[in-house]
Amino acid sequence: MSSFWSIWITVITLGTIIGCFLLLRWCLSNKTGVPEGEDMHHEYDGILEINNQLPRWWTIMFYATIVWGFLYFILYPGLGSFEGVLGWKSSNQDIRSLAESEQARIDAKANGDIVQYDRELDFAEERFAPIFAAYAKQPIESLAKDPEALKVGQRLFSQNCSQCHGSDARGQRGFPNLTDNDWLYGGTPAKITETLTLGRQAAMPAQLAAMGEKGIEEVAAYALSLSGRQVDPDLKEKGKVRFAICSACHGPDGKGNQALGAPNLTDNIWLYGGSHKAVTETLTYGRNGVMPSFKKTLGEEKIHLVAAYVYSLSQDK
Repeated sequence: MSSFWSIWITVITLGTIIGCFLLLRWCLSNKTGVPEGEDMHHEYDGILEINNQLPRWWTIMFYATIVWGFLYFILYPGLGSFEGVLGWKSSNQDIRSLAESEQARIDAKANGDIVQYDRELDFAEERFAPIFAAYAKQPIESLAKDPEALKVGQRLFSQNCSQCHGSDARGQRGFPNLTDNDWLYGGTPAKITETLTLGRQAAMPAQLAAMGEKGIEEVAAYALSLSGRQVDPDLKEKGKVRFAICSACHGPDGKGNQALGAPNLTDNIWLYGGSHKAVTETLTYGRNGVMPSFKKTLGEEKIHLVAAYVYSLSQDK
């Protein structure tokens, strides 16, 4: 934190506490010109207003919170860069990557300066590691039928995967629906685990330079026709010839190739949209979606549970 922001935060924090103290003192002073306990000569609906002080218990409690506020900021961090006399930290500062976080934990344990975040990680590891280890010994097919295991897998999914695939795992534009049986790289337990562990990198190249705008229009028409869409017959026939470029990945029949992650073009399920405009855009600019690896983020045991949850979503389809 820069000196400017450290001073800025300190001034605002202390200024707020001091301001509360001054406001309380002002409220305790009698500026009405009416002696305390006397009638203020205001009446409404038979109720007289009396010039009474704030309740003593309330005043004492307010003073106590102000004193506590000062003590807290002396003992704990809160005033800009000041760390507090106790040296307590909620987390390692200036961490920008998982590798830096892991190294900071190692260094902290070596010098005995363990932060609260590390304590909570150690506690979670001690409590939950045996549970994850027990689940890891069971095959994914069995876990997919275990309600308790699926609850754990769902929580892990919500924390790590729902940002892209949605809380219901039905995906969105550019992110696959995980509840159907349309899999880019395969929907077996082994393939789902592989995807979570290694991640995926899409490689749909742009075709504008190779085909030109006219060629893209023709191939788009043919690609749409593969899923039963009505298109211009002339464009379809010309696009069928040009589709030879695409068949290297999608296959000569357009049914895709899970080894390459090339989608099936015959089922009318479109990752980036199935309108003529969307397909034309895909051919023109290509697609380069990325599925990150969770090997370091989750580890093998948690990946095992997430894979079981994802696998279960499509088993009744």
